[in-house]
Amino acid sequence: MGNEKSMEQKSYKDVKKRNWAFVLYPESAPEDWREQLAKSGIQCAISPLHDKDKNADKTPKKPHYHVILVYGNPTTYNNVKGFTAGKLGQTIPQPLEQVRGYYRYFTHEDNPEKFQYSKADIQTINGFDIRDYVEMTKSEVTKYKRDLLTFIRDNDLMEYSDLLDILLDGGEATADLLEVACNHTLFLTKYIASRRYKATGCTRADD
Repeated sequence: MGNEKSMEQKSYKDVKKRNWAFVLYPESAPEDWREQLAKSGIQCAISPLHDKDKNADKTPKKPHYHVILVYGNPTTYNNVKGFTAGKLGQTIPQPLEQVRGYYRYFTHEDNPEKFQYSKADIQTINGFDIRDYVEMTKSEVTKYKRDLLTFIRDNDLMEYSDLLDILLDGGEATADLLEVACNHTLFLTKYIASRRYKATGCTRADD
C-alpha cells in the first residue's frame, strides 16, 4: 500500500491543473477550515457531510467532506498539496478531469445504491458555480422542464414571477431549475397563461 501511495504521489509531481479535489475529515481539520478556504481566494465547492457512507463490509466510514478546488491558473500538485495536506492537515489532492462528475458524487447522484445526500447541503465559496464548468444535456433539460410543469400544476401557480421567486429562494437546491426556467421563458409563460385563462373561463391564452 505504501509503495502504491508513493508511486501515486510521484505520478502527480509534474501535474499542473486548475481543478483539484481532496477529502476533508472534520475531526482532524482546523476549526476554521472553512474560513481558511475563503481566505485562500480559491473557488471551492464542499459536499454535504458524508456521515452515512459504508465500507464494503458495511461498517461505517469516518464522516468526511469532498472538496473541489478551482484555481485561477494551472497549479502544481506540490502547491495544492501544501494547502490541503500542509495547511489543512488533510488528504493529498487529486487532479480533476471532470469537475461535473465529482460534483455529482457530492450527493451520490449517479450511485443510487449509496446514501443520497441533499443538493441543498452543498456549500460554495469564492464564487464557485458548477454551471461555469458544464452544460446540461438535452435529456436533463427535458427532465427539468417536466419537473417545472409538474411543480406549476401541483402548486396552482398563476404567475411566472411566482415561479421564479420560489426558485430563487430555493438557493443551490433549485439552481438548475431556475436556469431552465430563465432559458425557457416563453414556453413556461404560455403554459402558466393557459392555465390562468382556463381557470377564468377564457379559451385563448393569447387574448
